[in-house]
Amino acid sequence: DKTVSIDNKNNLRTAIAEAAFLTGLERNADVVMMASYAPLFAHVDGWQWTPDLIWVDNLRSYGSANYQVQKLYSTNKGTHTVPALFNTGQDSLYASAVIDKNTNEVIIKVVNSAPIEKETCFAFEGVKKLGVQALVTVLTGESLEKVNSLDLPLAISPVTAPMAVKGKKVEISLKPNSLTVIRVALK
Repeated sequence: DKTVSIDNKNNLRTAIAEAAFLTGLERNADVVMMASYAPLFAHVDGWQWTPDLIWVDNLRSYGSANYQVQKLYSTNKGTHTVPALFNTGQDSLYASAVIDKNTNEVIIKVVNSAPIEKETCFAFEGVKKLGVQALVTVLTGESLEKVNSLDLPLAISPVTAPMAVKGKKVEISLKPNSLTVIRVALK
C-alpha cells in the first residue's frame, strides 16, 4: 500500500494536478462552499503520513509545492465567479476565472499540465476596456519530481512579472507543467 509511504511527495506533479482540480472547484463555487487541505503540518522526523502541506523541523519550515498552489488560490480568490468559456480539460489545459470587485480586476487561473509550452488567448466579453498591463504569476519547475525542502524551501515558488495587454485580449504563452495566474484591471 503506497498510501502511507515515504515515497509520496508534494512535488511539481502533484501541485499541477491539484491546481487543475482547484479550477473545477472555483468554476463550481456556487455548490462547493469549502475545501481544505489535509494533512496540514508534519515534522520531518515524526510524521504520520505523506504528503503534507507544510513541513517543519525544530528550527525551520517550508511550504511544499502544493502549499504554493493553495497560497496562489487563496490570494487570488476574487469575489464573483465568471464563466471561463474555455475548453477546460481539453488539450491539457484547465482554467477558471473570477472578478475581484474590491480591486476591480479579473483573475484567470490556467493550468497547462502538458510537458510543452502552449500559446493561448483569452478574449473578454462584456467589458468596456481592460487595463494596458496584466500581472502574471507563474508556478512551475524544471522537473515534475522537483520538491521544496528545508534546504531549498523555494525550489518551486511563483514568479510574478508584468505583461502588456492589447485591447480586450490577453495572449500568453503557458509554460509546461505550470499554474499561471493573470490579473488584469477592468476599466
